[in-house]
Amino acid sequence: MTLIKKLLHRSEFYLTFIILVFAFFVQARSGQFLTANNLVDLCVSMIVPSIFCMGMLLVVITGGIDVSFTALASLSVYVGIDILLRMEYEGSVLVAFLLVAVLSAALAALNGLFIAILELPPLIVTLGTMSVFQGILLGILNASSQNVLPEGMSKFGLASLFQVTNKKLNITSAMPYSIFLLVGIVVATWLILRHTMLGRGIYAVGGNKNAAVRMGLKVKKIKFFVYCYIGVLAGIAAVIRICMARYNPPGNMMGMEMNVIAAVVLGGASLSGGKGTILGTLLGMGLMTLMENSLLLLGVPGYWQTLFTGIIIVIGTSITSYRAANIRKRSVDRRGSGTCKKVNEI
Repeated sequence: MTLIKKLLHRSEFYLTFIILVFAFFVQARSGQFLTANNLVDLCVSMIVPSIFCMGMLLVVITGGIDVSFTALASLSVYVGIDILLRMEYEGSVLVAFLLVAVLSAALAALNGLFIAILELPPLIVTLGTMSVFQGILLGILNASSQNVLPEGMSKFGLASLFQVTNKKLNITSAMPYSIFLLVGIVVATWLILRHTMLGRGIYAVGGNKNAAVRMGLKVKKIKFFVYCYIGVLAGIAAVIRICMARYNPPGNMMGMEMNVIAAVVLGGASLSGGKGTILGTLLGMGLMTLMENSLLLLGVPGYWQTLFTGIIIVIGTSITSYRAANIRKRSVDRRGSGTCKKVNEI
């Protein structure tokens, strides 16, 4: 009974249940959900947004928010590719990852400077930097589609672990090597959160900033790190997305930030900070991806897909926020009753 009660108080349990029910419904209606190519397509669709989610999770746990990371990623990858093309670089894709990660970390450091060091509101700062990054990309640089990529990026985009074919629909899907990058980033984020003092500090800062200061934690350094971390991951995700698409339309990632934030909150993270898990975040993004992709199998028009996705976001985030508020209220009530008991004893 204790285990059941614990499960009923975790967002992961409800998300898993919803995903299974929705998957069963789509399979019953279309008969194509459990086909190998559809499952591969779902995994591929999750790679880039899930990497974004790992960075956003750390930011949200500290009680912050970042809406600029997609604009940051778009600017970094455009400049990085442009530099490599001008150099006529034809080597490994690792150089592209490293270059774009450095550029995106430098841009993300601006967010960290204003938010962590100068203690300005995260939403206002990142809204401002998002506009700045977009203005630089589309205005100053006058960015246009990069239809030719460095050779290393093109080869990486074409390479695959395996391919599966749906003979009924004559569709072939490939699993890219970038799935290993997603797994590595998930493991690295888990190690940071669960097995380092930095991870404990991230939860502590989001849970109670004043208490974290009294504990001797370097609050400003922790906040600065999480904004740089999401910047680096955004750059890596941008390179993966461009490699898989094999061309770079400027600003193609802009607009993904709302789904990423929604997935993190759906996974049980609290926007007030101090709470969030990697499993819940991945399940939240899994539900978002499943909703968008599977509606195509049911032949639902695009505008209905947007409507259903919006409904899921509103309902899911409302339930998560409501449950978090109840947990805080019960915690306050328990502390209050305990204080009253001590007073009566005295």
